[in-house]
Amino acid sequence: MASINPYLIFNGNCEEAFLFYQSVFGGEFPYLGKFKDMPPAEGNPVLSEADGNKIMHVTLPIGYGSVLMGSDSNSASGEVAFGQNVSLSINAKSKEEADKLFNGLSTEGTVTMPMNQTFWGAYFGMFVDKFGINWMMNFDENEK
Repeated sequence: MASINPYLIFNGNCEEAFLFYQSVFGGEFPYLGKFKDMPPAEGNPVLSEADGNKIMHVTLPIGYGSVLMGSDSNSASGEVAFGQNVSLSINAKSKEEADKLFNGLSTEGTVTMPMNQTFWGAYFGMFVDKFGINWMMNFDENEK
């Protein structure tokens, strides 16, 4: 069965964001590589020290087979234009887990829909975290 692993692009604060996500989810980074760690290759631009220290790729397992991945943009790839077209949806295993993750991830962010029972029977909420990422939190007691 395929899984969806969200990939987030940042404008230089990927490491800060992933340290924050790690503080909420726990776990270790199986891989955290910086642009300066890439082997030299013909055609690759010479990076400034600042770009070299940005995150090229990071992974953080976040449970139930899902992996959160991310990267920084650099001067060669250009500035990231953030939009409102992506939300990350988490299906929690319990109401307590939903509350823990919702409260942790929404710290310093904006809650757009507090956790509450919905007309479709789920315990659900939405927020934008302090890095501008949209999240949806769901717990469905009737899910088999």
